[in-house]
Amino acid sequence: MSRTILVFDVDGTLTPARQGISPEMTAFLAETRRKLPLAVVGGSDLRKITEQLAKDHEHLLSLFDYVFSENGLVGYKGTEIYPSQTIQSVLGEQRLQEVINYALRYFSELTLPVKRGNFIEFRKGMLNLSPIGRSCSQSERDGFVAFDNEHKIREKFAAKLREKFSDYGLSFAIGGEISVDVFPTGWDKTYCLKYFESDFDTIHFFGDRTQPGGNDHEIFADPRTVGHTVKGPADTIRQVSEVLESLKLSQ
Repeated sequence: MSRTILVFDVDGTLTPARQGISPEMTAFLAETRRKLPLAVVGGSDLRKITEQLAKDHEHLLSLFDYVFSENGLVGYKGTEIYPSQTIQSVLGEQRLQEVINYALRYFSELTLPVKRGNFIEFRKGMLNLSPIGRSCSQSERDGFVAFDNEHKIREKFAAKLREKFSDYGLSFAIGGEISVDVFPTGWDKTYCLKYFESDFDTIHFFGDRTQPGGNDHEIFADPRTVGHTVKGPADTIRQVSEVLESLKLSQ
């Protein structure tokens, strides 16, 4: 077998944002895995990734050779879990609260079409900051996406965070559709590469937010990967098929 692995983002790549995987994509990944090893790396926590891709935790681990949530801070090879770190152990409680308090003040001064709950989601390796709140419905999410595209709410917020906390050793990435991810510099999706880079000659990465500032950019642009920008699950299938064809593995 070729010493090549395919690595996938979740939202906008394997699934529509925060929605479930289609039977077509599940079947395609299963067929592709007969030819090449597969890995998945998402910014969300393991529970959310499981909800999107599988019936349960064990099913998720059976679908991929490697599973990484929170950019790789929580990772599995098969059913073997890797050691993990926490953002509070690196940043410290005082600085962590300074970032949280600043975000809450900033959000309190925004006027959006709607606001809901869960503006800050604390994860093992990052803070996920959402101006609308992660408790919004799908229709409210869709409305925010259109509003954000026009008014650049998250882009302006991320710029303010970079300015305010420039000396904190943090990175700020626009993730998914409604939030900004905050994590220690280096804890982007390239974090997962250390677990398998020595085992493969070629690492193909497929993601949708590969532009500078997007949460797929670092791993997309990393010299250890061959980056592919996709426009959704159907485009992922098309581009993976092209890679298999180039490796003469399409049959």
